[in-house]
Amino acid sequence: MTSPRETTFDFTAEIKRRQKLVDERLSSYIDTADVGDENLRAAMRYSLTSGGKRLRPLLIFAAADAISADGEQYMNSALAIEMIHTYSLIHDDLPALDNDDLRRGKPTNHKAYGEATAILAGDALLTMAFSLLTRENTSPEICRQIIREIADAAGAGGMVGGQALDMAAENKQISLEELKKLHLGKTGALIRAAVRVGAILAAADAKELAALTSYAENLGLAFQITDDILDAVGDTAILGKPTGSDEKNHKSTYVSLVGIDQARQLAQDAVTRALAALCDFDGKAAFLRCLANMILTRQK
Repeated sequence: MTSPRETTFDFTAEIKRRQKLVDERLSSYIDTADVGDENLRAAMRYSLTSGGKRLRPLLIFAAADAISADGEQYMNSALAIEMIHTYSLIHDDLPALDNDDLRRGKPTNHKAYGEATAILAGDALLTMAFSLLTRENTSPEICRQIIREIADAAGAGGMVGGQALDMAAENKQISLEELKKLHLGKTGALIRAAVRVGAILAAADAKELAALTSYAENLGLAFQITDDILDAVGDTAILGKPTGSDEKNHKSTYVSLVGIDQARQLAQDAVTRALAALCDFDGKAAFLRCLANMILTRQK
């Protein structure tokens, strides 16, 4: 077993650098993309460049880094997965779903551009993402593999299916296992796909891919639990979106089912499992380790 080398980089500086890089590439791409209507482009740009943690692109980079590749060379996949995530947020905020007015400290897309344009902006970002994936600098076989990975994660068996389960669970109490299944789709599927895509692009072997998949699944679980905690006790000014929306929409959460203290313990347990999955990776997985630890202390 290889012992992890001591982390020798400044994680805070490195995450800011990578977030800035993704922000710049997203802005440049959307400004020059072939979009037939400038109001539609403005609506797409509004949500795509409004900030955010850029967690999924960072996970693509970091997973590839862990397999000894330069993760930043896979920028097309990183931009694509952020576009899919952004589309999901635009649609989640719509009146027919979560009916939220604030996202990342700004009016939600449908509040700024109208419901019809918001729907089209989400549709356009989703389809644009798959165009970008076809341009990744890899073999046709690997390209097909990552497209399928992300399509499966984003679709009815993943994120969209999880959203449907979330809607069905409104106004009723569901079990902890049902809640976990819901969030494995709604939140966890795209996080899992990001890690797996980075690993696949970097030519991970079966053992490495299995370990990174375990890491991603536990990271996604920890992320969702902390999301539930922040919705219950977070600060709207820091979060950039209203707190208490889960209670308003009568949704079961980890907090409502087990309480704040137990929810925090479940998040810690998930991060511990995520870190354990990296035990055979050396210092090149340092960014992944730091991201996992960051989940527990995030405030937005």
